[in-house]
Amino acid sequence: MAPARGSFPCSRPRDLPLERGFRLAEATAVAPELRPLVPHLTLGATREEDYLNGSVCKNCGTKYVGPRLFCGKCSSAGPFETVKLASTGELHVFTIIHQATPYVEAPYIAAIVDLDGGGSVNTNIVGIEPKPENLKFGMKLKMFTEKVSEDKEGNSYVAYRFTPA
Repeated sequence: MAPARGSFPCSRPRDLPLERGFRLAEATAVAPELRPLVPHLTLGATREEDYLNGSVCKNCGTKYVGPRLFCGKCSSAGPFETVKLASTGELHVFTIIHQATPYVEAPYIAAIVDLDGGGSVNTNIVGIEPKPENLKFGMKLKMFTEKVSEDKEGNSYVAYRFTPA
């Protein structure tokens, strides 16, 4: 047998008697803030202070972007130490995207950058015309961050990109 309608005291707000002191919570405004688009980007007080964080395997010394549970080189389960990664690196591989999803301007350069000191990161390269003759494997690149989007509450999302050094 099903319970009678309204027998669950908190099933619906309109079922709560106001004379007993029940009120719906009032929304409180929260100031918009800057947020990293990816978890391995740490935002500083200024965009120049932003950096990528990573993990270094304490067994073999291999560096990775972001947190890790297992090392891909020595297969150990740690321990791992959180480290600040370099903001410069070299172009490892790239592709030029000519057809993109809606609201993404094409063509653009998608790449993997080997960071100085260890670690590799997937990124976009900007500040250079997306033509193969403009890109050379091993070319020096530097990271910068910029606001890329904003949500309904006014929070700004910051992403990292690379540009020729």
